[in-house]
Amino acid sequence: MSKRLQVLLDEAEFREIRRLARQRRSTVAAWVRDALRAARQAQPSRGAEGKLRAVREAALNEFPTADITDMLAEIERGYAGEPR
Repeated sequence: MSKRLQVLLDEAEFREIRRLARQRRSTVAAWVRDALRAARQAQPSRGAEGKLRAVREAALNEFPTADITDMLAEIERGYAGEPR
């Protein structure tokens, strides 16, 4: 279900948003939805504590490691189609 949102803007701000929407060949409503979506996506999905918990959990695992020079050379050989 869609919900209506009413936002009050001063005239100059509305003109600028309308100009930006026209540049994109879009409506003001579509421009505002896109701007709100982008702002929402720019927000971190977790707080600092959630991120720290994820890092701590990852640190409990063991991952294969190698010298960075060796790893990069192996990656390049893979791109070139060379055998390991």
